[in-house]
Amino acid sequence: MIITKDINKKIEKERSCVITLHLKGSQKFDVEDSLEELAQLVIAAGGNVQKKMIVTRLKPTPNYYIGKGKVEELLQIIFDEKIGMVVFNNDLTPAQERNLSEMLKVKVLDRTELILDIFAQRARSNEGKLQIELAQLAYMLPRLTRLWTHLSRQVGGIGTRGPGEKQLEVDRRRVRERIVRLNKELDKIKSNRDIQRQSRIRKGFPLISFIGYTNAGKSTLFNSLTSAHAFVKNQLFSTLTPLSRQIKLPNNQRAIVSDTVGFLKKLPHHLIESFKATLEEVVVADLLIHVIDITIPDLSQKYIAVMDVLKELGVIKKPMIVVFNKIDLLKNNYILERALREYSGSVGVSAKTGVCVDKLLDEVVSLIGRKREFCRFMIPHEKAKEVRSIFHSGSICEKKYKPEGIYVSAEVPLEIKNILREYLV
Repeated sequence: MIITKDINKKIEKERSCVITLHLKGSQKFDVEDSLEELAQLVIAAGGNVQKKMIVTRLKPTPNYYIGKGKVEELLQIIFDEKIGMVVFNNDLTPAQERNLSEMLKVKVLDRTELILDIFAQRARSNEGKLQIELAQLAYMLPRLTRLWTHLSRQVGGIGTRGPGEKQLEVDRRRVRERIVRLNKELDKIKSNRDIQRQSRIRKGFPLISFIGYTNAGKSTLFNSLTSAHAFVKNQLFSTLTPLSRQIKLPNNQRAIVSDTVGFLKKLPHHLIESFKATLEEVVVADLLIHVIDITIPDLSQKYIAVMDVLKELGVIKKPMIVVFNKIDLLKNNYILERALREYSGSVGVSAKTGVCVDKLLDEVVSLIGRKREFCRFMIPHEKAKEVRSIFHSGSICEKKYKPEGIYVSAEVPLEIKNILREYLV
């Protein structure tokens, strides 16, 4: 193999090679699908996928992950295809990443680093930027721990071990101090959100959170229901900053709808930890709307990936409506019919055209309405403002002004019933 030393002069940084392992026992289809998703992540990050590789092995090697022979083969591909970046579909150890970078002479990333980079590009709100920085530092810390150990291993004698350990401790301390500061700032944001949430609870507004695999069409459906202008684009993780809007349901009940960040297979644990302040909207939601792209061939795998994240958040048993989106793109209705049979209580919609969105809202009313009761109130005239809370959160059947007060019969959330319990007739 003949490769010139000026390889870096021939490299175009945007040209990438994506690699995944096909381990014993794994299905070929799942491996290919996972590699294609990795390629889409590279594109979402601004890269250009020039080459895709599937390497079959019994297990990863400790030094080079794919084996030294495959690394030499990859080196030739880098030279021939002018590759500037190699992305691996699994997390690399610090030693593997260092060895691969030294041998390949190009940028080497693993799946987690790539996703963190995409999130860093897309974060717009102050909260989002803090969460991303926290995730990046959490990912960096164990790698930083090993960064300086080569000083004591490669060079012996007095005067080498001490300085290496001193620099290591300085770096570790700075990273940990920054992590502490970030957590405190995020705690303040969480406190403000808790205050807003308590206000919503007092008004009796149920919270409905959109969840789903990235690029399933959550933001489009969110815009369709709320007339909002959330950013929509056909790419992975187009939405990072969650939005909340008030909507009026067909039964005149008001609710808060929240759009959340998209989920992903093997979503890095650092992201879930860092985004818990945002994902709390999912934790406290009264109802989850799980949006699935009906046009994808492996929708069951995407469904499982989302449910795995919900399990990690401890909300696997929350009331949920499965929504199959993009039915306008289907050429065979049997696909939708089969999916609706397989997932009970599910609904098929087209968020883009608005087809069957009314059926979704009826299903929402059916589930949310279980937390409502028909009540009669006699509210003193000096407490007339309480009628407003009934109007905003309930469905008024009758209202009469009497000498002793304002008589109201209405279907109201249980929270409003409890707040106005002293005025119940």
